[in-house]
Amino acid sequence: MGDFLPPVELLVLLVGACLAGAMNAIAGGGTIITFPLLLAFGMPAIQANATSTLALLIGIGGSLYGYREHMPSVRPWMKLFAPVSIVGGLAGAWLLTNTSERFFSDLVPFLILFATVLFLLSNVVGKFVGFDGNRQATHPAHKVAAVVVQFGVAVYGGYFGAGIGILMLATLGLIGLKNIHQMNAIKTVLGALVNVVAAAYFVLAGLIIWPQALVMTLGAAVGYYGGAVISTRIPQRWVRAIIILVGLTLSVVFFWRQFVG
Repeated sequence: MGDFLPPVELLVLLVGACLAGAMNAIAGGGTIITFPLLLAFGMPAIQANATSTLALLIGIGGSLYGYREHMPSVRPWMKLFAPVSIVGGLAGAWLLTNTSERFFSDLVPFLILFATVLFLLSNVVGKFVGFDGNRQATHPAHKVAAVVVQFGVAVYGGYFGAGIGILMLATLGLIGLKNIHQMNAIKTVLGALVNVVAAAYFVLAGLIIWPQALVMTLGAAVGYYGGAVISTRIPQRWVRAIIILVGLTLSVVFFWRQFVG
């Protein structure tokens, strides 16, 4: 592709990345905008996935700043989940460039739907696995299970990433976290770690299309910051409703794309 983007493509990618950044800051799922847009302008699928990952990664800085007030309270959970997120993200990036996309792509709608339902029922499931919903899980088995699940989420995130925010929020709900703004702060940091290692792998593999990546980075940075600020100023039940709506919408879109369209 040329070094200079046509004005229409530049504007569409800029606006689309801004919306994707806001979605990721509030609930996740921004890849559902950026990935199809790049495909629509003729970019090959693997390069579109890699370029989208890099663009949304750099924009995460805006979201991290928006959640800065919640970072001190969630630091212990970062220490627990950060190592497996890094390793899992690298493994997922390797899978993307070394295996067929078909099998994993078929799993995407099921993963997103499962995670959305899990998040919706997190209180009920939490009581079933052994904590009362008024405190965080402290039993070592709960934390081990959460780490294992987060590793799987990170692998998926490194491979493709659409809906990774929903999956992480479901995991955090299962270990007893209730404050949606703290959960979003953890999700944002862990998502950044997953995407850092994946994007680095994609850059070294030569998969990034730089003109589009730079344009979308600018849009995503604005969207991330705006989404983070908005999500911390509206009631938690509204944010939860948005997350569930995004998850169900992603499920429908991916089921249609994979099995109907």
